[in-house]
Amino acid sequence: MKIVSINVGRPRQIPWQGQLVQTSIFKSPVAGRVQVRPHNLDGDEQSDLTVHGGVNKAVYVYPSEHYAFWKRELPDADLGWGNFGENLTTEGLLEDRVRIGDTLRIGSAEFIVTQPRMPCFKLGIRFNRADMVKRFHLSGRSGFYLSIVREGEVGCGDEIALIAGDDDGITVAEIFRLYNTADGADPQLMQRVTELPALSPSWREHFRKRLAK
Repeated sequence: MKIVSINVGRPRQIPWQGQLVQTSIFKSPVAGRVQVRPHNLDGDEQSDLTVHGGVNKAVYVYPSEHYAFWKRELPDADLGWGNFGENLTTEGLLEDRVRIGDTLRIGSAEFIVTQPRMPCFKLGIRFNRADMVKRFHLSGRSGFYLSIVREGEVGCGDEIALIAGDDDGITVAEIFRLYNTADGADPQLMQRVTELPALSPSWREHFRKRLAK
């Protein structure tokens, strides 16, 4: 498992459906070592902290393996690393193997897996496609967020080491599927999800409300 690309971006205003929208989804690869700060990477900045960034969504990871799928799905798109707004493009770190609460060491920094990514309409802005959010959900290729446990430095090519995890834990893919299952969701799995301490509080609350119904 390793880092293929490190991508950062700052807020910019983009015209979308007759108005200007501020977004940081446009990320570009950077060279050299990058400092990991408490809530993001050097050179990166979230636009709307009410829905992006913060402790539980400090760094977004997207597997490089998914790009082949999207090149087939979107043959006219110019796809480069960082196009999904990810900070870290990775190799060997897929949603059906990564568990909520896994602790990862990358370079001299440490991270914890906190939740899948549920994109907002700004993903459609990035690809100039109104249907992109729906396509993303249907693909099951969510990527996932990390919180920062220890600051440090990361660089392209750094190995990713799993230093703590639970073999019986719940994977990112399982939680993403559960979130997108309106009817017939597994209540026992939902109960387990509500008890995951590493899962972002907003996700635990979402599943508590569904269980209550």
